[in-house]
Amino acid sequence: MFFLMNCFAFIFGAAIGSFLNVCIFRLPAETSIVKPRSQCPHCKHPLRYHDNIPLISFFFLRGKCRDCGGAISWRYPLVELITALLALLLFIKFGLTLKFLVFFIFIAVLIVITFIDLDHQIIPDILTLPGIPIFFLAAIFLVKIPWMEALIGLLIGGGVLLAIAFVYELLTKREGMGGGDIKLLAMIGGFLGWKSLIFVLLFSSFSGAIVGITAMIIKKQDMKYAVPFGPFLSAAAVAYLFWGDSFMRLLIMRY
Repeated sequence: MFFLMNCFAFIFGAAIGSFLNVCIFRLPAETSIVKPRSQCPHCKHPLRYHDNIPLISFFFLRGKCRDCGGAISWRYPLVELITALLALLLFIKFGLTLKFLVFFIFIAVLIVITFIDLDHQIIPDILTLPGIPIFFLAAIFLVKIPWMEALIGLLIGGGVLLAIAFVYELLTKREGMGGGDIKLLAMIGGFLGWKSLIFVLLFSSFSGAIVGITAMIIKKQDMKYAVPFGPFLSAAAVAYLFWGDSFMRLLIMRY
């Protein structure tokens, strides 16, 4: 029974991942995420239902459109696989509970933000502005985080990056942190609480620096080369859900 439930959680995540692909593609274009039906990006032919099965269809079609033979991006099965695996991990951690659903929705939003930021270097306000109050209230009433802890997390989350962005622009005379990152961290802090920000900022800054420096070396760019920070904030927030408690215990034991 436990194995079947895990399989269901994985399949559920993959199915939602397929919908997230639609959001990632259409939200930056400001088009409806409901219609028209999913279609080939090359020939615009609507996808048949059996060509739109998460993960499976991509491999049966060998990554090509059935009608025109155009290449289908690996991004589609990747998003579906990531969403499926995270749904499974959340189910193992929380079981079939309200917390599972709330955290899964939060992670789904972060996945959409990550891939939009990678593609366009923007974080749509349509995700973060409603997300800030919605996840703040969910943290208090559903996850049962103390309201003061969530409120401080929201204020510090937005305030820290706003201060960094202001100082950086003051010193360099150019923008180094987008407003979308500020709203994203406010949403994360408001949902996970202020304690999460210690882990999130350390994890995202360290991983972002490594990836940024590596990318500059590979692409032979200078320090002005821009690497979107949203994916690192999102990855750090997800990591905190699974390892944050262990990190905080180690931090307390050390100090």
